[in-house]
Amino acid sequence: MADASSTETVGGVPQRLISAATRLLAEQGPSAIKARAVASAAGLSTMVVYSHFGGVPELTRAVIVHGFQALDRAFAAVPVTDDPVADLAALALTCRRVARQSPHLYDLMFGLSTRATYRPLAAVNSGPQGTSPAFRGAYVHMVAACERLVGSGRVRREDPSAVAAQLWSLVHGFITLELADTFADNVDPVREVLMPMGVNLYVGLGDSRDLASQSHKVAAALYA
Repeated sequence: MADASSTETVGGVPQRLISAATRLLAEQGPSAIKARAVASAAGLSTMVVYSHFGGVPELTRAVIVHGFQALDRAFAAVPVTDDPVADLAALALTCRRVARQSPHLYDLMFGLSTRATYRPLAAVNSGPQGTSPAFRGAYVHMVAACERLVGSGRVRREDPSAVAAQLWSLVHGFITLELADTFADNVDPVREVLMPMGVNLYVGLGDSRDLASQSHKVAAALYA
């Protein structure tokens, strides 16, 4: 059985199945990830799903890994500048863009939806977050940016990991609510909700409101 954490770059049959499952997920939601449907979409036999992944839960996990690897690549493409607050705002806006491009995948990655017949895997460290290597590969960009932030002197000396957790919560709380159309009455949720909320957090950490606002304006001009 293929290792789900390595199928992103293997190509061939496993990647065809992951790509097919991801397309079905985007079009129809998590209930569409069924062995026969995925195999048909990939132009393969149903047994191939079981021979390469062991079953639909393992294939679902591979799709989640695929999602975090895509988020990792998106984060890696954000340039590192001499303004750590602008960099973190850019990461937040990049995460929002990725989530809006594939809402069902985002929900699956962050445990907001599951297949109706999903069978949890008992293997240690098999979850989509926390100890998952795929999750950590994406999250490390946030932690590194927070380390630059704390080292810059713009905020108080704080544990960068704690700061990253606060920012991660802010970003994904906003994304989750936006995808649920909570901000449907807002003309521009990014500039009306996300950016001011980010500014308030940085000010709470010790940054100047003027500097934090300017950093967010820079990021919003480039990434929103």
